[in-house]
Amino acid sequence: MKPKPLPFWRDRRFLVLLLLGFSAGVPLPLSGFVLRQWFSESGLSLAAIGFTAWIGLSYSFKFLWSPALDQIAPPGMARFGRRRGWLLLIQPALMLAIIAMGQTNPASAAQVTAAIAVLIAFLSASQDIVVDAWRIEMLEEEQQGYGLAAYVWGYRGALLASSSGGLALVGVLGWDGVFLYCAALIGAGVLGTLLGREVPRPPQAPLPWGARIKLGVVQPFTEFLTRRHAIAILLFVGLFKLGEALAGVMTAPFYRELGFAREQVAAVSGFFGMFATLAGALAGGWVVARLGTGRALVITGLFQMLSNLLYVVLGWAPSMGMLFVQVGIENFTDGLADAAFLTYLSSLTARAFTATQYALLSSLASVPLRTLGGAGGVLAQDLGWSWFFVLTTVAALPALGVMLFLLRRLPAATQSLPPR
Repeated sequence: MKPKPLPFWRDRRFLVLLLLGFSAGVPLPLSGFVLRQWFSESGLSLAAIGFTAWIGLSYSFKFLWSPALDQIAPPGMARFGRRRGWLLLIQPALMLAIIAMGQTNPASAAQVTAAIAVLIAFLSASQDIVVDAWRIEMLEEEQQGYGLAAYVWGYRGALLASSSGGLALVGVLGWDGVFLYCAALIGAGVLGTLLGREVPRPPQAPLPWGARIKLGVVQPFTEFLTRRHAIAILLFVGLFKLGEALAGVMTAPFYRELGFAREQVAAVSGFFGMFATLAGALAGGWVVARLGTGRALVITGLFQMLSNLLYVVLGWAPSMGMLFVQVGIENFTDGLADAAFLTYLSSLTARAFTATQYALLSSLASVPLRTLGGAGGVLAQDLGWSWFFVLTTVAALPALGVMLFLLRRLPAATQSLPPR
């Protein structure tokens, strides 16, 4: 008789996912919002700050080395298993890179700071590959929702700790101390890796390199591309975050130009912003359950798009009250859309190719931020803040159009899922 599963709050796997989600969330602001705030305070131009979006290109191209992390045993760490072994190599390296970035000075050598930020993004993207694959593998189908919730709560908590928490500590610790603090936060991921249990892999006969490359690199992509309307699905994934990406790159210099102090931004985007996001994620889960994934993506994407217009309102009437309104609604709608979007990405992943296919989809989702987002500074300079944020609102329309097409052609809410 199959043993009854533990309630999710007593199952250690969900604690592991909470810790791993925390570790995955810590580095993101260090090559994003926090870095841009540091560059802004160091006197760099808006154009230069906008180009920092390119620092995180690793998140867009991580599918290129995901097959290696999926198929090759971690050197010297095989006794921990493939997932745990790779994480125990990546996480300490990530901690050292974060510490090293804190020893640089962007005011005099921004190129050095940016180069180390590129390394942090690469290590962070590699950690994401392994964690996402392990997350999907360690849970049964009916437990994936709880697992994703635990991961997202850890991830969002880390964004608060390293972004708002880090900015709030600059006055006390200095920038170098803040990066030491953020490096220590990665320790949560090390603990989660040590507490977790490797999922047994089915035994495989030794394969020649040609067959191994075909299995690990070629088949995950060909399997996906043979699905019905695969190109339209990939187009939607790549466009869904376009408007949010363009706006998000420029929020730090926008707030600073309006006269908001670092401490004010940290206070509003901290606990208040985090709980608005988590409330949105809970509401998004309800919307997905009621409407199905495809329709939920259209509704939540529309709300996320319209929330960008609040930047225009804030620019016209800057005040702490309006800042709370703008951050609260934007974070709520982001959480709303993220719940539907992450559910969609996870549903598209075939278990046989977990790491590679999820890396492909999540990489594609980050392309707007890491490529077109780099032009945000130039666009803001040329158009002015109001027209720039109107442009970011309009930029979200193509993805909604593609999803409406998919809903007509693939009425099933999950859009041509692979077999589990």
